[in-house]
Amino acid sequence: MHGPVELHPLRRGDAAEWSRLRLANESWLRPWEPSAAVAWSVRHTPAAYRAMRRSLTRRARAGTSLPFAVRVEGRLAGQVTVDNIVRGALRSGSLGYWVDRAAAGRGMASLAVALVCDHAFGPGGLHRLQADIRPENLPSQRLVERLGFRREGLLRRYLDIDGDWRDHLTYALLAEDLPGGVLRHWLSRAPR
Repeated sequence: MHGPVELHPLRRGDAAEWSRLRLANESWLRPWEPSAAVAWSVRHTPAAYRAMRRSLTRRARAGTSLPFAVRVEGRLAGQVTVDNIVRGALRSGSLGYWVDRAAAGRGMASLAVALVCDHAFGPGGLHRLQADIRPENLPSQRLVERLGFRREGLLRRYLDIDGDWRDHLTYALLAEDLPGGVLRHWLSRAPR
């Protein structure tokens, strides 16, 4: 927890609130979400949340995922997940996040992602975090750049997103890039 942002594991009791939030944010989130054969309304029911939570919880126990719910001022406002974690010599994971449109533009997503990065590099034992972002998603690019991520290249037709294979810019942050931590770096640059 830092300021108005609290992170916690995905909770069983968050299903209805998550469903309401995802349904209300369809137009805001759909352009950045993986393609699916079923309608948005079907993918975002409380039952869908429970299935997603079970899957992420299993992967977290196996050490291949670090999923967090994001609360802003006590209200569910998004999710940050480090997924596809590979251990061994690589010790890397892929960063993904979404935030309620009402919380966007206030630094809450940046704060939540910074907290997750510090956890991933600290207790999570990772060395590298990668964030793959569509070129059209300028706010997300600015978010990771403010947190110290560096653009490493273009991944052509990389992921099936919103109905088509989409290019992605790949960004990475290494544990040693910000010795004082991601949160400290972001706070030092945040407008006062």
